[in-house]
Amino acid sequence: MKKFLWIISTVTALALVAAAVYWYLLPDLKSITQQEPAIKQAASGESVARIYGLAVDSFTIETDKVGRDQNLGQILNRYSLPERALTQLLLYADNVFDVRKIRQGNNYTAFLSKDSLSRLQYFVYEHSPIEYVVFDFTDSVKIYLREKEVVTRQKRVNGEIITSLWDAVTRNNINPQVALELSEMYAWTVDFFGLQPGDHFAVVYDELYVDTISIGLGRIHAASFHHVGKELLAIPFMQDSVETYFDADGNSLRRAFLKAPLKFNRISSRFSGSRLHPILKIRRPHYGVDYAAPIGTPVHAIGDGRVMLAGYQSGAGRIVKVRHNAVYTSTYMHLSGFGKGIATGTYVKQGELLGYVGSSGLSTGPHLDFRVTMNGSPIDPLKMVSPPVDPIKPENRMAFNSVKMATIDLLTSKEENEMAEEFIPTGLPKDF
Repeated sequence: MKKFLWIISTVTALALVAAAVYWYLLPDLKSITQQEPAIKQAASGESVARIYGLAVDSFTIETDKVGRDQNLGQILNRYSLPERALTQLLLYADNVFDVRKIRQGNNYTAFLSKDSLSRLQYFVYEHSPIEYVVFDFTDSVKIYLREKEVVTRQKRVNGEIITSLWDAVTRNNINPQVALELSEMYAWTVDFFGLQPGDHFAVVYDELYVDTISIGLGRIHAASFHHVGKELLAIPFMQDSVETYFDADGNSLRRAFLKAPLKFNRISSRFSGSRLHPILKIRRPHYGVDYAAPIGTPVHAIGDGRVMLAGYQSGAGRIVKVRHNAVYTSTYMHLSGFGKGIATGTYVKQGELLGYVGSSGLSTGPHLDFRVTMNGSPIDPLKMVSPPVDPIKPENRMAFNSVKMATIDLLTSKEENEMAEEFIPTGLPKDF
């Protein structure tokens, strides 16, 4: 009898434990049943072609793009969905994805049943190169937010300047974003308006891919720019919880001032003690640098400071003058308009939008007349020497030296350079 009671009590205890485990795991079990069927199918391990996790062979597939002024309802109506399904979708969507945010030109894919009814089973909308939304109509309407796998590939590329950085990048089939990154990293140390034939660069960086298509750059691991016979390393290092780039001596590549107040343009006139004025036809000093650029080109502050003047001044046209400190002042002339919030007395940060290139005042065409004074006297902006800021701290020197050696090893590796796949250059002016 005792043995029988012991068996009964043991079985009961096991049953209670099993029940407890079941109820403990129930939320996870429920969440699994809420996942789209494709994810459960993938776990079975069969080798089948899939897109968005759905087996290609199981459906008739149609792809298209969102048309002008199209909304989701209009697109789905072509698939003869029951009115109840559309109502459910609109009720449920607000908690997962705002269907009003679908964008013209974005891709979508319809997965239809292979029977004679050709019913819509899944509808996938690509919200971005990475994010997509799955609308599941197989049972009750469900919506899933998903992300495509992003693959990171480390690349090592180099190029030699013949005419411009833009030419060197496109000639070597390098992603144009590399040129943009280099121009940002070396904005304080390389005069991109004065590149010389024979200047060259090398970069080690991560490129991000989705579906074998590049979606941009990741981290820059190392860079070197040889400019007029001098090598300028860019060594990434974390200091004070911020990663920035330093040169080989541990000085920050960031300077107190930008090398130029606007990007990707040519110099039409340089600093001179005697220049023939193009309108007045008399010789007089030109204490600035003229950057020829299209009307509307953004003009940025070369450094932090206070706006001394933002207004109209006879021959200078629309002008912004910024006092950076007790020593330096910069002036931006012939503007077509001012940046938002720019007014006399306001404070600006380095890189902040001051205005736009124009042709106001005495001007023969669109350009920026840029001037700098040092202790009240005009100086050539192209020859201005600006000290580095935030060098490597003594307590970080040993760690920095280790990173420096690793950076040099990356750049001097004997492995064959891996060139990027062919890219379509966009968004970068050809004279860069």
